[in-house]
Amino acid sequence: MSDEQPKKKPGFQFNIIKNDPLDGHRGQNFGSISLENIAPVYINIETQEAKLDIGGLHGKAEVEKRVKWIKDKEEAMGPDAKEYFLVWIAVERAAAGPIYNGVAACYLMVNKEKRRGYKMMHEHVNSLDAAMKGRIKLDVLDERSKETLKQFMMNHNEDMWNISQEMQEAFNK
Repeated sequence: MSDEQPKKKPGFQFNIIKNDPLDGHRGQNFGSISLENIAPVYINIETQEAKLDIGGLHGKAEVEKRVKWIKDKEEAMGPDAKEYFLVWIAVERAAAGPIYNGVAACYLMVNKEKRRGYKMMHEHVNSLDAAMKGRIKLDVLDERSKETLKQFMMNHNEDMWNISQEMQEAFNK
């Protein structure tokens, strides 16, 4: 038997936790992020199929599996390439009940045959951040995809959609 302890990874450790990161403790878990109220929805641009895949929180959605991410879009292109919008949807509790609070979209392309995927990571991080902060950023979406997302949100929870006035206004612009 060895008394050796497993070595910790050097450098900054990023904590993603459930519930309130501070929960009454000053300094405890400061700088932690709760992803409990955020969900990734993938919209296939060609078929307009919208799918919630919680694995997307950690880059492990079915759409994103088994591909190497590259910055050159040309390398991922081909007859088998599929284009998607990744939409981050944030939910918050309001006086009237839970509401859709923030939504932000970004683009990605996946070619499973070539095992290559294209996405600009900073756009995905910024979109997640915007949704978590309650912002509504739909400028990347085309009209068909915007309508698909609207229908998805309404079908997911109609009551939540009905009391999310700011979200309804954004989709009706």
